[in-house]
Amino acid sequence: MITAPLAGLMLADLGADVIKVERPDGGDPFRSFRGGGDSPHFVAFNRNKRSVTLDLRSKEGLADLNALLAGADVLLDNYRPGVMDRLGLDAETIRTRYPRLIWCSITGFGADGPYSERPAYDAVAGALSGLASVTLDRDKPVASGPTVSDNVTGMYAAYGILGALYEREKTGRGRRIEVNMLEAAMSFIPDAFANHTLMQIDNHPRTRVASSQSYAFRCADGALLAIHLSSPQKFWDSLLGVIERPDLDRDERFNSRVGRVRNYAELEQELVKVFATKDRAHWMKRLEAADVPFAPIQTIPEVLSDPQVQHLGSFAQEADAARGMLTMLKRPVLIDGKRDLPLTPPPTLGQHTAEVLAELHASKDGDRPATPPQQRAEQR
Repeated sequence: MITAPLAGLMLADLGADVIKVERPDGGDPFRSFRGGGDSPHFVAFNRNKRSVTLDLRSKEGLADLNALLAGADVLLDNYRPGVMDRLGLDAETIRTRYPRLIWCSITGFGADGPYSERPAYDAVAGALSGLASVTLDRDKPVASGPTVSDNVTGMYAAYGILGALYEREKTGRGRRIEVNMLEAAMSFIPDAFANHTLMQIDNHPRTRVASSQSYAFRCADGALLAIHLSSPQKFWDSLLGVIERPDLDRDERFNSRVGRVRNYAELEQELVKVFATKDRAHWMKRLEAADVPFAPIQTIPEVLSDPQVQHLGSFAQEADAARGMLTMLKRPVLIDGKRDLPLTPPPTLGQHTAEVLAELHASKDGDRPATPPQQRAEQR
């Protein structure tokens, strides 16, 4: 629902022709996840792709899938272990039949082991990996925030695929890439494991923010403000000038970085009282003038209208016949200063089945090869 679709989206954003193979009876579950039809969740993770519906329980569907694989660079699946084997596409068959294919499988916990057959979603991987322990309040545990385990797993999958494709340019050999949500989530918090193994630090939700000297404040007008001082002494000195509290640097609890980390909660309370005395605009003006790292804590609508976001052109408005006008994020990677591929809206279910199958038949018959994905996108 997220991990493989995000990996595919990242590859599509770089110009890959990504064909999303879906069940005829409803397709990707995210299509109807919220609000019926194509939900915002589906739209978020499926731009720049083509959709083909194949019934993999039928001989015809499997034959079409194998025909796709014969001309593909990458196969990306997001099943539990054993599903591909039951489809007749086990590792040995893939290696023998398609020796140049890069096959990436994403699972919850790995191909084998005591948890391998369990279902996995974002919160499950987050809990098992330790990620939740550094985000949840232990005394009042409440799940919150965006998907993290899902997203980083998709990113690691794309990273592995790109490495294998680069190697294949030299060797001509395909590879089997395996990524699981448990290890991806653990890899996303390497500092927490280093804290524990090197210094026996008890990691909790405040450990990282104390070390990095990160703060969130409510200003007099109720607006929220973030500050991140990190380690340079100059940012601490500049902050003291902004808030006109030189006395804090004379306090033995706070006059060294080690002390500020150790006594983070006490320092935070002192700063909370200061920032509550003025509106956010007042503090932002002074913080910017003093070159202190800060930002307003913005809502999603505020991000969309933020001057820097608008300057970057991070979003695009695209008309879609099925959904009306869509606001879509652009690829966050610029190449030679450009985002060089046009955006195409997420496909409707099976939108490209006839087109893709026609391309397969054309390639079998030795006709002119299918239109390259970048040229096809430009034609659209």
